[in-house]
Order: sequence, then C-alpha cells, then structure tokens
Amino acid sequence: MPGDRVDPDRSAVNGTTPPPRVAVIGANGHGRWHRRVIAPLHAAGRLRLVALVDVRPVEDDPAAPVPPGVAVFTDHRAMLAATRPEVVVICTPPHTHLAIARDALATGADLLLEKPPVLSLAEHEELTWALTAAGRVAQVGFQALGSAALTALTDALAAGRLGTVTGISTIAAWQRPDAYYARSPWAGRRSVDGRPVLDGALANPLAHAVMQCLAIAEALAGATPWPVAIEVERYRVRPIEVEDTAVLRVRFRAGPPVLVAVTLAAEEFVAGEVVVTGTTGQAVLEYPTDRLRLPGDVVTRRVPGRLGLLENLLAHRVDPVGVPLIAPLARTAPFTALLDALRPAPEPRLLDGELVITLGEGGERVRHLRGVVDVLRRSAERGALPSELGVPWASGAYRAELAG
Repeated sequence: MPGDRVDPDRSAVNGTTPPPRVAVIGANGHGRWHRRVIAPLHAAGRLRLVALVDVRPVEDDPAAPVPPGVAVFTDHRAMLAATRPEVVVICTPPHTHLAIARDALATGADLLLEKPPVLSLAEHEELTWALTAAGRVAQVGFQALGSAALTALTDALAAGRLGTVTGISTIAAWQRPDAYYARSPWAGRRSVDGRPVLDGALANPLAHAVMQCLAIAEALAGATPWPVAIEVERYRVRPIEVEDTAVLRVRFRAGPPVLVAVTLAAEEFVAGEVVVTGTTGQAVLEYPTDRLRLPGDVVTRRVPGRLGLLENLLAHRVDPVGVPLIAPLARTAPFTALLDALRPAPEPRLLDGELVITLGEGGERVRHLRGVVDVLRRSAERGALPSELGVPWASGAYRAELAG
C-alpha cells in the first residue's frame, strides 16, 4: 500500500551485494519509457524497482508491468521516507526538478534527471552544490550522448578527417498534434504560477538536437564550450506561449558557431540531423537513429552500441573512476546557459492564415507551416537566420550576450 515502509533487500546473506533500489518519480507519460528501460534490468537482478510515484493512477504498460511488491505513491516525499531508494529517476515537469532532486539527495540517492535538468544557471548552481554536499551524482536524460555514432564522429574530428571545422548545424522537423499541447497544464507554457517552464521546442522535445551540437563543440574545443552570444528567431502556429519553430545561432568563446533549426509544425518528417562542415569534408549524424555518414562514405550507416544512461549510472556507482558518467550535470551547463539566455526573449511570433495548413480533428489535429522544412534546411546549410534569407514571414532576431 502507498506509504507502507518497504523492507530493505535482504539478499546479501551470503556476502553478495544486493542490487540497488530504484524508484521512478513521474511514472506516467515519458516515465513509461523509463519503466521499459528498467523492466529487463529488474528481471535480470541488476536493480530492484521498489517504487513508482505519480499524482495520477499509474498507467499499465505491457512492456513494463509493475513487478510484485513495488509500492505506488502519489507523494514523492512519502516514497523516499518509506523505501529509501539508492537511485531515483525524476521524470516530472521541468519546473519541479530542483525541489524533487533536493529531496532525493537528502535521502542519499543518486539521480537520473530528465532533461532539461533545470531552467536557469542559478538553479544549475544550486543543484551542483546540493550534489557536492550530499556526495551524490546526477545523470541527465540526454540519452543521445550515449550514441556510438556520436563517438565515431568525434573520433573522426580528432583524426582530422574533416580538416578545420567551420560550422556545426542541426535540423529536426517533427509534428505535434493538438493533444500534445493538452497533455498537461504546463504544456506549451512559458511559466506556471510565476515559475518558468519554457516548454518550447528548443528546451524540451528537440533539446537533444541542441545538446548533440554542444557535444561536438565540446569535442572540438577539448573543454566545455561556453556560449557567449545567441541570436534566435522563434515562431508558433498555435496560441501557445513558447515556440514550436525556431532558428538559433550560438557563438562561443572559441570554435565555430552552431546553428539550430527545428520545428514541431513540419509538413514532412526529419528525424534529426547534425551536420559538421570542415575544410576537407562534411559529416552527417542522424542522432535519433545512430546513423552516420563521414567523408568518403558511400552510404549512411548505422553505428550500433548506444550506451544506456541508467546502465551507465549503475556502472559508475560501482566504479566511479573507471566508468565516467555519460551526461553528468556539469556537462549540461552550456545547455542551461542557453535556456537562461532565452528566458527574456519576447513572445514567439504567431504565424497563421494561409501560411498554416490544418489537418485532422480533435486531439489529432495538426498544423503545418508551409515550406518550413525548406527554410530550415537553407538556414542550416548557410548558417543563417530566416530573416537573413529573406523569408517573407520571418521577423527580426532576438540577440543576447551571455556572461563569461
């Protein structure tokens, strides 16, 4: 029953180490994906799922049935007190991450924290301090950083196969129906009850595209790629508070700029491509599928071997020196810096009328921005904002400099 204390694992009677106790806070929605990752690890005895938390009844999932003995709670504090998990997966609205993370750290747990981890540099610093004080670690849910294809690309860069890199760009073109924006009170919101949420394309669904570019910039620099200036154009085709379409240009202290061109209102689907251009060649990484094309390749090939973030965290707990975290909180600081720079940006421009095609009904209704994929591709290829390309519906860019 919720709130009942769960006995600790007693399997160490013969000197064996019991598997770490794991809990999921935010078990519905995207939390079901985490439960599917956990299910085979629980079955294999590599971890012990002890609790699920959600404010709504936990949804059934055939791929991740709730094992016998797993307690279900509606309050994470009650769960932490009752089960004392050693690893906590936090998959709740972004604006709740910091408070829940602090509570979990206070009970001695390590964290797998969904992206975006926090929504400001001040929160990032506070969470960093809390981790240090507790002597715990946090892995952030940028799972594409575990891609073997990304490693193959950065290895090629280190070997000089592209020459001097002159530009990094990414394009991703997805579709989201009306139901996506009705999924929760914070969906598509800039703030809730005065607290930043920033549930736009750049911060949430297409954040992986941004982070992949930052990872490549990191590999080129050999250090954290700190952004010093941004230019961004943000658009929307619905009455939401954030962007569903954006082109963001980022400049760093050193190294080439990054151009991010993304939309959730596409006429055609582009899974997500990162293009690295150098003086002697170009590489294309399709980050959701681990497909890569390097200079000299005739075809794009899939590179197997993606490392799971939870398995990496478990291995790091056993061997902190020999197994570094794939996505530690510190590695995501440049991403958080970009969110911080975007927070004061004005409301995205609303595009409507003949620019938008509406298809379907009810929650499945989608809205497509005419020609948006062509615009995004041209932006990515030229490293230019839509307004610089003379796109008729483009507005002026928001510009900001970041503190060093």
